[in-house]
Order: sequence, then C-alpha cells, then structure tokens
Amino acid sequence: MNFDLPPDVILPVDRIDVRLDTGVHPFERDHAQAIEENWQRETARNPALFNGTVVLLSSLAYRGGKLSGTCHPVRFATFMHWRNNRETPGTAHAFAHAMLVSGDGALVAIRMGSHTVSAGRVYFAAGSFEPSDFFDGIVDIDYNMIREVREETGLDLGRAARGQRCHVLATQGGIVIFRRYRMAEPAETIVALIEEHVSKETEPEISGPVVIRSADDLPDGLMPHMLPLVQWHFANPDSG
Repeated sequence: MNFDLPPDVILPVDRIDVRLDTGVHPFERDHAQAIEENWQRETARNPALFNGTVVLLSSLAYRGGKLSGTCHPVRFATFMHWRNNRETPGTAHAFAHAMLVSGDGALVAIRMGSHTVSAGRVYFAAGSFEPSDFFDGIVDIDYNMIREVREETGLDLGRAARGQRCHVLATQGGIVIFRRYRMAEPAETIVALIEEHVSKETEPEISGPVVIRSADDLPDGLMPHMLPLVQWHFANPDSG
C-alpha cells in the first residue's frame, strides 16, 4: 500500500483506474474503538450526522497521466475519525470537483449548510466517493460529479461542455480530482437556478452559491485546497 503523487502540484489526468476493494480498510479495522468513541463525540455536537457509507483510499499512484489506486468502503464514522488523523500511513481521502465555469468566465462554487460537517466552507459542489460511483469495480469520476452537483445545486451537468481531461492535486487535506464543466449561462443566471433549487429543499446541503470572478476575488470560508484550483483556472482559462 502506498501513495505516490507529488504534493501540491496540479497534474493532468488522462485515465483513472481507481478500484473498489470490498474488504475492510485496515484503518477501520485497526481503530475500531477510537472510531466509535469519536463518533459519539461528533454526533453529540451535531445530531444531524448520518453514518452512511463512503470510501477511503489505501493506495494511489500517478504515472504518465494515469491515476491507479485502491479504495475500500467505510462508515462515515470512520471517515470522521480519519479527518482528525490524516497523517496515518496507508490511508487517504479522494474526492472529485466539477469546476463550474459560467458563460461570462466566472467560477460558481457553493457554501455548505450550517448543519453539515463543513458548515460555512466554500468549494465546488462535491462529495466523497460512494460505492454507487463504481462500475465494474472502477470509479466513474464524472458520474460522481454529475450526481453531487445535481443533489446540491439542482444543475444538470449534461447541459454543460465537459473539459477534455481531469486534473489531480494532492494536498495534506486530501486528494482532489477535478474537471471543468462550462455552462453557456452567465453567472447570475446560474446563481438564480441554484437559489431556486435550495429554496425548494426541506434540508438543503448548501446555504447557496458563491461566484468567484478572479484569483483576487476570494470569498470568506474558502477551503485551502480551493486556492490553487482557482489560481490555476484563471492562469489557464482556455486550457482543457
């Protein structure tokens, strides 16, 4: 089990071969008691938390534009304990971002709702991989992006122009795989569509959209991994 990606460098990805191993993740096996104790503390602070199933990586490597790795299904309680122990060897978290670009060149992100574990934080609509994102045992990154964007914003990425390739960034906080999706509508129209969706939700995941128009136009609450993504986008606005 290993992780072989250069840290803090945005790399182009032409192929993703991240596979789901249904066996128990060593982190979940070796930290069972600590996981349960932490979950009791977390749910005492936030009773809205749901102990569903997400996945954690046990290995990931980058070679010649290809990402290869293995992940395992774990309980959300395991993920929450891992968040406090990110330096544990043999474990990492990956997630996918659909980098939403409006017709007038802005980025459209979201701010998470007050009842979520990332309350008030700003990033592109995203979520952890789930077992349903795997087909024939291999993760479908775009399926994950489309699902998460629809759930959080109501937008259908099928109407957007998909970027030629994904990119990956390995940070201390996790591994983000992202792809541009360009919509024809201006940012104000996209904002109105998202706000309409949020207004109809009984318990929306997000509090609303956030528009970023330049690398100097940074909102409060921006997640640390978002800064290099925003800077990269505006430095390379026309790349794939």
